[in-house]
Amino acid sequence: MERLPVTEPTFEEALSRLEALVARLEAGELPLEEALAAFEEGVRLARLCAGRLEDAERRVHLLSRRPDGTEHEVPFDPGAEGEAHG
Repeated sequence: MERLPVTEPTFEEALSRLEALVARLEAGELPLEEALAAFEEGVRLARLCAGRLEDAERRVHLLSRRPDGTEHEVPFDPGAEGEAHG
């Protein structure tokens, strides 16, 4: 039988799943084994989300470099989406 490749969840899917796990754990009604399994999955999801955020930060730094290699700060302005910054 052929195995299908396991795909990682998107950042948004992982974060949503993590929030649901936290809510279940905070409710305090899970049996010990289920709570441990939920905690383990939560740690995995938290690491996945942190890694994705670090990757995004590296991409932003690369995109904010000038052609000569020097970095310049590009202030975030949510009202200016799509505008070129220089």
